[in-house]
Amino acid sequence: MQISLRWRTILSVTLLLLVTLGALSAFLLSYLPKIYLDSYQSNFSSEIQIFAEQTAPLLSAGDTAGIDQEISKFSTALNLRATIILPDGLVVGDSSADPESMDNHLSRPEIQEALQGNNGSSVRFSNTLKTNMLYVATPIIDNGNIIGVARFAISLQQINKSLRIIRMTILGAVVITAIFGALLAIAVSNYTVTPLSELTKKIQRFNQAGFKDLEASQSNDEIGQLDRTFTSLAHELNAQIEALQAEQSKLSAILSNMSDGILIVSNDGKVKLLNPAAEKLFKTRQADALNASIVEVVRNHEIINVWKRSIESGEQLSDTFEISPGRSYLQAFISPMKSSMPDHSMIAFHDISHMRRLEMVRRDFVSNVSHELRTPLASLKSISETLIEGALEDPPAAKKFLLMMEEEIDNLTLMVQELLELSRIESGRAPLKRASISPYDLLNKPVLRMKFQAERAHLKLLLECDENLPAVYADQERIGQVLINLIHNAIKFTPPEGTITVKATLQDSRVIFCVQDTGVGIEPEDLKRIFERFYKADKARSGGGTGLGLSISKHMINSHGGEIWAESTFGKGSAFKFSLPLA
Repeated sequence: MQISLRWRTILSVTLLLLVTLGALSAFLLSYLPKIYLDSYQSNFSSEIQIFAEQTAPLLSAGDTAGIDQEISKFSTALNLRATIILPDGLVVGDSSADPESMDNHLSRPEIQEALQGNNGSSVRFSNTLKTNMLYVATPIIDNGNIIGVARFAISLQQINKSLRIIRMTILGAVVITAIFGALLAIAVSNYTVTPLSELTKKIQRFNQAGFKDLEASQSNDEIGQLDRTFTSLAHELNAQIEALQAEQSKLSAILSNMSDGILIVSNDGKVKLLNPAAEKLFKTRQADALNASIVEVVRNHEIINVWKRSIESGEQLSDTFEISPGRSYLQAFISPMKSSMPDHSMIAFHDISHMRRLEMVRRDFVSNVSHELRTPLASLKSISETLIEGALEDPPAAKKFLLMMEEEIDNLTLMVQELLELSRIESGRAPLKRASISPYDLLNKPVLRMKFQAERAHLKLLLECDENLPAVYADQERIGQVLINLIHNAIKFTPPEGTITVKATLQDSRVIFCVQDTGVGIEPEDLKRIFERFYKADKARSGGGTGLGLSISKHMINSHGGEIWAESTFGKGSAFKFSLPLA
């Protein structure tokens, strides 16, 4: 009968444990008596030295009674036999026998060793006590001379009794350890063999359950690795069977999540695949587009022409197209799929409308800056030419022209400063020092600052704000700049005897600030562009300035998490409003 792997494991581990414990026990039991005797000898060494020192003066004085008293004291305290021997071997005191009846001890090995000035010891049979004894002796010294020998002795029966207890303890520990070892062997066997049994069952039901029913082991040992290898092979077979379906799912997921539109078109012009982005670009549905003509789907002859050229040349081509409605700009990449899908092409459409709009903004910005710089520069050149041609010789005229130059330079400086400020705000390099502040305190300082300028223009500048309005979270200096800019514009475009009202009101979870004037107003077509860079409304609002103030104000309010807008009735006045969140 063949023994199973489980029991072979249990027996092997148990046998190994028993052999190891047996060898360790034999070693301990063989060396234990020597270790125990050495321990006793070591313990006696210090105690017998004290005994020798206590008896030295008594022996020197020949005080037999004192010697007997010390022998009795040490013998009782240490539970051993104590003896005093003279250098000639004569016993003068002993705790267990009458010294006069005892033999001469000069020939005893421990006595001979002690008479040499060393500590001596021996194990032998005691003729006096008729038992094996452990003897430890040391010289008794007085004034540098050995005047006797002090000796301790203990019966080996007492030592053997302690050794028997230790031996039984060791044997008991071996038995208990062997039992626990056997239990551990069973546990280890179960831990090792159970995964093998499970793997065997898995292989047996492999043909019945199918590939998908198999789960890999989570163990990291060799059996777990074997299980995972088998499971991997099974799943690999399953993966090969389902490969086409998996690849199709991956392709579908990629195409569905791409922002670029993808078309796969056969060389005869039939659309074989398009993703959701392409559906959105060409305003079609997949059900209508599949197997339809590319002409019907893209509805752009320029794209069709480039696609045909790509088919004829067999090379990748790209171009940019404008499609309607909405005047969207697309960059198309047409690539013949020579190896993967012969007689097919892939067309990738990338919407670059946003980039085109940014480019237009950049061009407009450069154009506006150039236009705004051209006027003061032309004026400066004209003034400098006038001065060179002789105006310098006429002090009043020269002074007038220099003042004009100074004014133009101030305009240029202001434009550069506002451009830099706008750049810092847009790029986030203008940090806000926001704090909780009441709307009244936020309005009061700019109003007081612009009061004199309004009076000089014969205008009323009024502040209407409840001092108990809840605080807002804002940078006081930056919002002050916005308010001063709005008040300055209102002063500039309000006729004399007009009124400018600065106020704040609570609305939901924000405070609405307003600078309202009774000025000339803004025409509707200009109102929606008033916050653009360099934009200046025609007619009444075509006065001086860089055209950047309102753009800077808009970016500043937006950076605070608020909004800014303008309301106006042409010929009756305007109201510039902005909101700030509560603190």
